[in-house]
Amino acid sequence: MSQFTYSRLSHLFRISGNKFSVSGARTERTHGPACCLQLVRCQRSVDSKALQERQKQQMARGLPKQKPIAGVKQVIVVASGKGGVGKSTTSVNLALGLMANDPSKSVGLLDADVYGPSIPKLMNLKGNPELSDNNLMVPLTNYGIPCMSMGFLVEDVAPIVWRGLMVMSAIEKLLRQVDWGSLDYLVVDMPPGTGDVQLSITQNIPIAGAVIVSTPQDIALLDARRGAEMFKKVHVPVLGLVQNMSVFQCPNCNHQTHIFGSDGARQLADTLGVNLLGDVPLHLNIRETSDRGRPVVVSSPDSPEAEAYRKLATAVVQRLEEVNT
Repeated sequence: MSQFTYSRLSHLFRISGNKFSVSGARTERTHGPACCLQLVRCQRSVDSKALQERQKQQMARGLPKQKPIAGVKQVIVVASGKGGVGKSTTSVNLALGLMANDPSKSVGLLDADVYGPSIPKLMNLKGNPELSDNNLMVPLTNYGIPCMSMGFLVEDVAPIVWRGLMVMSAIEKLLRQVDWGSLDYLVVDMPPGTGDVQLSITQNIPIAGAVIVSTPQDIALLDARRGAEMFKKVHVPVLGLVQNMSVFQCPNCNHQTHIFGSDGARQLADTLGVNLLGDVPLHLNIRETSDRGRPVVVSSPDSPEAEAYRKLATAVVQRLEEVNT
């Protein structure tokens, strides 16, 4: 076997660069290396598209098929990128605001925060749910709102020390093994962050829209943006942002102070191209009524704070109508 020397290789490349191709009666010159490079690029593009398609098919196989909750027309999830921004208080007053604006509508409330359930305290509910004839849990009801929470299934002070699989099993039971009856809206109080529970819920049930709650503080807005981007990635419509604890008004002199900054959520909404659904002040009345289990919408319906939540509920319904048309 003859060895390839530098001169032989050079001669081989010169030949390949000067090949002629005949097409009909016309003879044209093609450049071998350039043509080969184009073929390689084309092949890579085809391979990349095929790989992406295979990955999409493999991911789809592992995802559960979305199945509506029996009797529930529309599911609204209330989420936040981090804890401590008033998400649960917003969820409760949003549900009550939806019903206050239109008493003909039936509204339910699901507490999906397995590790830190707040709905039992906020809605002044205690006890274990009974079972229906179909062996489904019957929600506990107060202020006309049927509620379900992991807090009804464990003791008040008992820590829920569970791994991921147990949490997913609990979420599945809260979604599928509850007799909600007939509901126009089911408001879901999501846990903070963008983890397993959020993905499990969005992949299991069709969601009409997501409401993101944040304070105007920069650090909270960073996490709120991550939450909004997560819902966009899983194809859940983001109805808009709620700016919570936006301003503090002194009860003595009525001086207003923007403790957490001003208009941060409004600016983020503009950046994301979504609506600012509501602006809720930092008010002592909201905190006190929440701690007593008498949310401000039902305990102080004529107060400016209750009006802020009713306006939020109106904006949410309007956005749902826009999304559905």
